[in-house]
Amino acid sequence: MAIIKLSAIERRRLSAFITCLVVAILAWVFTALSNPYKFTVKQIISFKNAPQKRAFHPLQSDTVNTIVQGSGWQMLFSRMNDDKKVIEVDLHTLENRNYVVLSSQLKQINFKKQINNEIIAVNPDTLFFDFSSRRVKKVPVKLITLLKYQKQFAQSAPVSIKPAFVTISGPAEILSKIDSWETDSVVLNGLNESYNARVKLRPSTEGNLEVLPKSVMVNIPVDEFTEKTLEIPVKLINNHNYYDVKIFPQKVKVTFTTSLTKYPDTNEDVFEAVADLDKWKLGGYSVLPVKLTHIPSYSKIVKVEPRNIDFIVKK
Repeated sequence: MAIIKLSAIERRRLSAFITCLVVAILAWVFTALSNPYKFTVKQIISFKNAPQKRAFHPLQSDTVNTIVQGSGWQMLFSRMNDDKKVIEVDLHTLENRNYVVLSSQLKQINFKKQINNEIIAVNPDTLFFDFSSRRVKKVPVKLITLLKYQKQFAQSAPVSIKPAFVTISGPAEILSKIDSWETDSVVLNGLNESYNARVKLRPSTEGNLEVLPKSVMVNIPVDEFTEKTLEIPVKLINNHNYYDVKIFPQKVKVTFTTSLTKYPDTNEDVFEAVADLDKWKLGGYSVLPVKLTHIPSYSKIVKVEPRNIDFIVKK
């Protein structure tokens, strides 16, 4: 392989040439990017001053293409910046017509934009709206959660949401499809104590739908759970012919989990265990299965001993 050997003078000349070439390219790029350009930027529409007496529904997408005039640097940074760009559209003219002309609002739109990054046109330039009578409806709040508890901890009582209902107002045809309103997701890991916080409601995706309030107070009771065993008397049901029936044993041992707070007050009165005599009369069973029909809320049954009981029928 041939190797070109350069003298010290030739190396200095080559180095000077490369340096001048790089400087020339950088100067050309700098000059090119300093020139004014027109370029397209997709932006999200945000509405303000919505009419209070008219419910509206946009007939087009919530994004528009804006023609922006700015330097090459601004165009470059616009391409590199992935942040959502928003333009604010004033809807006060919808009080007496069903469209908004964006070109008539460019001055106030640009007032909130960068001075050298001016919007000169919007496509589409006119936004059209469909109108209907405004209605008001109350719907329950639906809490969205993804909860993971620490070992031996769990929810110990019903979740409290205040207020439990929100008021939504908008077109009747949209309100008829809404039965509840969701919160933002509450995601918690290793939960070992009660959760109390203000949670935001999910924003409306409809520009003409208003939801009040915007947030609710949420309480999720959490407690440590432990096992407890009680002897529960078995109640005989469906003894239609009033047979004289003796059951053995008359009580079953029920092992269950309960919160430490409720542990002292949880007794056999909050349980009900039954044996169905129809299992023998109609099904021919030789033993009767025991079924728990009442258990404390938020408790879990670990085991029941025995699961079946013997019986004697005296006709």
